[in-house]
Amino acid sequence: MSLLKRSAVVAAAAGLLTLAFAGPASAHVTVNPNTATAGGYAKVSFRVPNESDSASTTKLEVNLPADQPIASVSVKPVPGWTAVAEKSKLATPIKAHGTEITEAVLKITWTAAKGSEIKPGEFQEFDVSMGALPESGQLVFKALQTYSDGNVVRWIDEPATDGTEPESPAPVLKIVPAAATGAASPAVAAAPAAEEDSGSGSGLALAGLVAGLIALVLAALAYAKAGRRPEVTVTAAKDSEPAAK
Repeated sequence: MSLLKRSAVVAAAAGLLTLAFAGPASAHVTVNPNTATAGGYAKVSFRVPNESDSASTTKLEVNLPADQPIASVSVKPVPGWTAVAEKSKLATPIKAHGTEITEAVLKITWTAAKGSEIKPGEFQEFDVSMGALPESGQLVFKALQTYSDGNVVRWIDEPATDGTEPESPAPVLKIVPAAATGAASPAVAAAPAAEEDSGSGSGLALAGLVAGLIALVLAALAYAKAGRRPEVTVTAAKDSEPAAK
């Protein structure tokens, strides 16, 4: 196989790898960033992609863990959507800033106004500020996604003990020690996780793009080398063409 053909094969393979790595591994409801500093406050976004080809997402319901209540929860307004944070009585009161808290937000529901639904091929993010977070462990947010055709997708499966992803995984926020983030404040601690979440896919795509560019350069060099061959070589190649046909 000539250098030119080999370069073309490499370029094609690099392009396929770029597409493979750039595409999302899954399209379920997630929380971003997926890590937060223990004992601090964090701003997280519930990212909701639309997986239907014909229906729009009209409602999102996120349930906060009742066994790990959070004293302070507030939502950021989303144009075209109404947010309702529902408080419930706690079986065991918690303390925050020296005050005993007997009820906390355990469910948030976002409902789209007409024309603001998440249409096929689109996604929406819903921001929530919460704290103080637990000192360890993780927060599992079971979510329900409702479509305009009446279909309800239940993202409620908790993480598997063997590390495999369940069929309908719930959004999970991992709680990490402050020393692990190397941050002086919760706000700063959340930044690296957010950058990692948004940059991982683009990093893989960039690697594939670089590989494709390298292959393209090799192909160009091969072409240039072929153009510098002696005239007799070119003539011989032309004379052999009828035989090849």
